[in-house]
Amino acid sequence: MTDTRRSLWRHPDFLRLWTAESISQVGTQVTQLALPLAAIVVLDASPFEVALLGTFEFLPFILLGLPAGVWVDRLRRRPILIAGDLGRAVALGSIPVAYVLDGLTIWQLYVVGFAVGCLTVFFDIAYQSYLPSLVGRDDLVEGNAKLEISRSGAGLVGPTIAGVLIEWLSAPIAILVDSLSYLGSALFVLLIRRPEPRPVHPDVAAGRERPGMRQDVAEGIRYVVGHRYLRWIALSTATSNLFSTMVFAILLVYLVRQLGMSAGVIGVIFAIGNIGFLLGALITTRLTRRIRLGPAIVLGATVSSLGLLFIPLATAETAFAFLVAEGLLFGFGSVVYNVSQVSFRQAITPERMQGRMNASMRFIVWGTIPIGSIVGGALGTTIGLLPTIWIGAVGGLLSILPLVLTPVRKLRAIPSGPDEYAALEDARQALAAGGIGREAP
Repeated sequence: MTDTRRSLWRHPDFLRLWTAESISQVGTQVTQLALPLAAIVVLDASPFEVALLGTFEFLPFILLGLPAGVWVDRLRRRPILIAGDLGRAVALGSIPVAYVLDGLTIWQLYVVGFAVGCLTVFFDIAYQSYLPSLVGRDDLVEGNAKLEISRSGAGLVGPTIAGVLIEWLSAPIAILVDSLSYLGSALFVLLIRRPEPRPVHPDVAAGRERPGMRQDVAEGIRYVVGHRYLRWIALSTATSNLFSTMVFAILLVYLVRQLGMSAGVIGVIFAIGNIGFLLGALITTRLTRRIRLGPAIVLGATVSSLGLLFIPLATAETAFAFLVAEGLLFGFGSVVYNVSQVSFRQAITPERMQGRMNASMRFIVWGTIPIGSIVGGALGTTIGLLPTIWIGAVGGLLSILPLVLTPVRKLRAIPSGPDEYAALEDARQALAAGGIGREAP
């Protein structure tokens, strides 16, 4: 059997993509802290203005997600990645320039946040769609795990780097570091040598007219919702995001006002808890081989959901230990779940559908996030913080049901490609037609 770990370490194009992602992830950690601090400290923005900044950053994911998937399927993915990196570098670079010229305003932050969000939508969808064409489908779990290592590592060291840079340079100037990181990322993506053919729609290849944007969007949604595996994975993820966001939307308020924790202690807890993300990224490849793919997906969802229960169980005396446990379990489970299910859906989806599949999944599973945030804030105000956290933590357990009650739990391994998946589907349908109720392997 081929050692896939060695194959990716010796895969120069994947290493360039991985390096690009690693550089930009560390830079992104700087902006996540520096952008709101620029509004708070430099511009003396009100709480509403700061909250509005987050809205502008998230809005493109709702407005552009589905159309972006269509364009990603119609165009080469690598140029989209490069354009996304360069565009974000220019947008973020405008902030330190305006600050030095004493012209920075809250409206510029809104425009930059929205522009960066738009470019990130295209980049993220193209990124997930590009990986299967760059590495073998047997290497998708390892490839996604290595990319998660970058995100986890950035989550561990990034906030510290961001804090030092902001203290040393000021928040607007620190954003320049993120701008430069996107330039570095674009350079490494540019160095990828594997040729990428221009996508050709089957209708165009057959001499027919290309479907319109609305038809392509609808096809992507139908593909996910009608898929015997993807629809349940989408339902599980959307449910988890809904209830976990209810918890996290009010978590800081609860920790400070009811558990009496300081910002320094909260920062230490979050930093230690982030180790769970790193551990998940390091172990997922071996775990999916050891216990098989379906059980790994279920295990990840279960561990992350159970981790949330440690938050309402914590008291003032046990808060530190319980919250660290929550961070470790939630982080570990989330990465195992995400790496496993993302790799699976990349492997089974035809190349021409990768962009729309990823966009449709993201639209469904992220669509519950703003709902969870609003519901969490409203319930926290009316019935109290702790009861709301209990509702979110217990409700999160419902996300396990779409996995354990459906064929997802029986998945064995990443298929070699869409053709293998189609063959398995034909076998299942033949068995069902013959009156045999048992699942095909």
